[in-house]
Amino acid sequence: MHSPMQGTPLRPILLLTSIFLIAACSKQTVQPISRLLQDSDSIQGKLSYLESPFVTAGDRIYMVGHQDGSFPPLGWHIKGEMGGIWDHPIKLMDGFDAEMIINGHVMPFNKASEFVNYPFANKHRFEFDEEDISVERIQFVPDGKQGVFVQYVIHNNSKETKTGKFQFNGQTDLRPTWLGERTNMIDGKDEATFDGKKWVVKDVSNPWFSIFGSEQTPDLTLTHENPNAANGVSNTLIYEIELPAESNFILNFTIAGSYTSLEDAKKNYTSIQNNFYSLAQEKKERYSELASKTKLTIPDKDLEQAFTWLKYNCDWLVRTIPEIGTGIGAGLPDYPWWFGVDSEYALKGYMAIGREDIVEKTIQLLDSVSMVLNGNGRILHEMSTNGAVFNEGNINETPQFASLIWEIYSWNGDKEFLKRYFPTVQKGLDWLLAENDGNQNLFPDGFGMMEIHGLNSEMIDVASYTQKAFADAAQMASELEQPELAKKYQALADTLKQKINDEFWSDPFGSYADFIGTDEQAIHLIENAIIRADTLNKPWAVKELQATKQQILDHPSNQPRPFVLYHNWVVNTPMEMGIADSSKAFTALDNAKKFTNPFGMFVTGIDRDESAGKDMGSFKGSKVFSYTGAVMTLPTGVQAVAENNYGRPDEALDYLKRMTRTFSYAIPGSIYEVSPDYGMVTQAWNIYAFAFPIVRQFFGIQPMAQHKTVKIKPQMPSSWGHASLENVKIGDNEISIWYENKDGNLQMKVEQTNPNWSVIVELPQDDYQIVQGEAQITSSGNRTIFTGKGTSLEISKKQ
Repeated sequence: MHSPMQGTPLRPILLLTSIFLIAACSKQTVQPISRLLQDSDSIQGKLSYLESPFVTAGDRIYMVGHQDGSFPPLGWHIKGEMGGIWDHPIKLMDGFDAEMIINGHVMPFNKASEFVNYPFANKHRFEFDEEDISVERIQFVPDGKQGVFVQYVIHNNSKETKTGKFQFNGQTDLRPTWLGERTNMIDGKDEATFDGKKWVVKDVSNPWFSIFGSEQTPDLTLTHENPNAANGVSNTLIYEIELPAESNFILNFTIAGSYTSLEDAKKNYTSIQNNFYSLAQEKKERYSELASKTKLTIPDKDLEQAFTWLKYNCDWLVRTIPEIGTGIGAGLPDYPWWFGVDSEYALKGYMAIGREDIVEKTIQLLDSVSMVLNGNGRILHEMSTNGAVFNEGNINETPQFASLIWEIYSWNGDKEFLKRYFPTVQKGLDWLLAENDGNQNLFPDGFGMMEIHGLNSEMIDVASYTQKAFADAAQMASELEQPELAKKYQALADTLKQKINDEFWSDPFGSYADFIGTDEQAIHLIENAIIRADTLNKPWAVKELQATKQQILDHPSNQPRPFVLYHNWVVNTPMEMGIADSSKAFTALDNAKKFTNPFGMFVTGIDRDESAGKDMGSFKGSKVFSYTGAVMTLPTGVQAVAENNYGRPDEALDYLKRMTRTFSYAIPGSIYEVSPDYGMVTQAWNIYAFAFPIVRQFFGIQPMAQHKTVKIKPQMPSSWGHASLENVKIGDNEISIWYENKDGNLQMKVEQTNPNWSVIVELPQDDYQIVQGEAQITSSGNRTIFTGKGTSLEISKKQ
């Protein structure tokens, strides 16, 4: 638990007597960080969500608090401890608070009147009308550093000089991450010493250090009790300040740490304190570069802005622990560590926005740990930042890893990359069928994406991802000149595709089944589902489930068969993977629309009710963290991908717009995991939900980097009369596309930085002319195909 001072007096235990006055003119040569914010992207938060989380993050450290400037208890993985400042695999601080005392007025900085988010920083604004003073708190986390920089800019807006005290209180809690006990990370008591300008805190049982202070020398320092953190300690720095009339005054603080040594902690502290402005400038410039890659320009400016900020969100989730590796965390604040399946979705999006560096490091991390842990190609599900693995892997994660490898190889064209990971793919596919397919019908048994107790027989998502994995593995084997293996894998993929369409389809429901199982399994699950639906007051679902149960009892079977019970979102994975028969796909996609609300797809369809069609309000989650009743970005993104696969970009865009309604809904510049404002405040797989439909499907970019070729087959929503996507990295090339279609007069321009690559543009059959560049024109079916090289190709419809 964390207890802000709230302006109450501090009880001194230790008093140091280095007292002198900080005048407004002292050490004011430093530049305020606010200068860097002036021309940066920014989004102001809502007053109604000031008492909800924000994040500022780097690859080594991140900080989570509330937008009002406070640090209340947050999270459930370690109850109440997932906020604050984390230097994984340890926590440095529960948080900090500050206040000024002027003319007897206590002005605590924990009730901000405004919160503004920037790609690389954030700002809280505090107003104190009684003294005509306003304060800005700006913070950012430098790249590659174990520390946070915090700057207070105090504005004396009055016409008189003000004198008083500024107090900064750091609530230190050096403690291990989740599952720390599994690697003998045992929390010890914190002890603090003051070295003249800053507090140095050490966990007495471990080489864990936290340091915080300012470039100014404090007038007083205090250590006081922190009864809500048994092993923590609270320390205060107090400064005498003088604020001339109509002037600004700056105080800079650095919070740094290390989980290895005092020397490392001091190095981080000194580097940040002495170079904060250049570090902030470097980070701002790097984020500008991120924004320039896969740069989207479309008529829908809300969606365009959301896509840009998702690129920033992706960077916030990069976690580096040098002793283990670098990879993307799943979400903040409760999933900062590494996951198999979250990465397998997200990295497809990361690659589409040019983050090849992080993609390959994450894959390396997942592969290396999974092989050490399992040794058989099974891909882990969840690993904490101390290296402890919580779940060795759900069944779907192994085939999804195979498809990820093929997807990334298509983008990077690196044969060594493919050779490195194909052995894991082979082992994984062997394990999938040899160890998890007891009845040898090619449908592996076990948990997929739906973590519902008892839902672990033959799952539709596992079957769909397994089919896709064999199809992709066949292409990998061909690339590696293993034709017999390619033939074997393709035969399995073809058989599975037919079996999924034949055996998982339910005509009465117009949907693929949740699972294939026995009558006994189904009845047990139905009884649990009825309790759930009744508890949530979903009478239509209770009635449907009761009818299904009666149908099973009236027409029993002694063989496993398909069942539609939950209407879980995973029933749409055959369309996401493009393996559904077209007639079934259209029926299923239309049926799926019943299980939506204005923000997207329900995770579990039976949680829906009639109000869901129009409810735009906050998500009413349970007191204990749960996804019951949730609408989530991943199911919604999957649905967009599915719609595009069957030539319905307008329907796909509708799902993207639903998700975009949640952008900046609670935290400015981000999209929550559960729509619109529940769960993780930023989530890795959101980039898959947006980037894959936009880059791979609307703009139709089909990378074939291994052949130094890119195919472009646009499939634009009808409302996008013009659209562009610039600087899309594919191998050693970058592609930019400009598209315009006004009243059927289509014009398209493609540029690339490497003229030696082949560009194939595929358009609906029509009479076109080449305005610029050279290309061979051929026809195939109802398509016109342009194949050329060079730096530019411009095509227009003949008038």
